[in-house]
Amino acid sequence: MSASHLTKTALAHSLKCLMEHMPLNKITVKHLVDGCGVNRQTFYYHFQDIYALLGWIYETEAVESIHEYRSYDTWTEGFYKIFCYIENNKAFCCNTLESLGRSHLDGYLYQVTHDLIMGVIDELACGVKVRGEDKEFIANFYTLAFTGLIIQWMRNDMKEPPKQIIDKLSELIEGNVVRALYKYEHKYQH
Repeated sequence: MSASHLTKTALAHSLKCLMEHMPLNKITVKHLVDGCGVNRQTFYYHFQDIYALLGWIYETEAVESIHEYRSYDTWTEGFYKIFCYIENNKAFCCNTLESLGRSHLDGYLYQVTHDLIMGVIDELACGVKVRGEDKEFIANFYTLAFTGLIIQWMRNDMKEPPKQIIDKLSELIEGNVVRALYKYEHKYQH
C-alpha cells in the first residue's frame, strides 16, 4: 500500500471516528488532522475539503466489493452487502444522511446499486434486441426504487432485517425485468 493511500486511510479513519459523536458539519480539518497526526497541508495535498474525503471513503470502502455480484443469481447477495456496509458503519452513514454530505451517500448508493442492476439487466437482455437507453431507463427505475428503500430503512432506524427487505424485493421484481425488456424489444420492432 502506498504512503499516499495510507495517509488517506488514516484521514478516513479519523473522520469516521469523529462522526461517531459529532455531526459532520461541526468537524473541522483541524479535528481531522489532530486525530491522525498529520498537518493541515498534508490533508489539503490529498483532499480539497472534508466532503472530498467523505466521497473518497464511500468510493473506496465498498464499491469494489460489490462488483462480483452483478448477475441475476447473485444480485441479492450484493444488495445484502450494501446493507451490511451501512449497518457496520451506522454512525458514519446516518451522520452523512443528516448532513450537507448527503449527496455523497446518495451517489455511493446509486453507483453500487446501479452497477448491480445493470449487470443483471445486461445478463437478462442477452439475445433480446433492446436499445441501450431502454436498458438504462429500466436500470435507473430500479436503482432509484432500491436506493429509496435503503434511505427509508436508515430513517426508520434500520429496524427491518435486510434479508426480509431483499426477499420482498426479489418477489417483487422476479420476472418483471425480463417482461420489461421484451416489451421494449417489441415496441421498436413494429
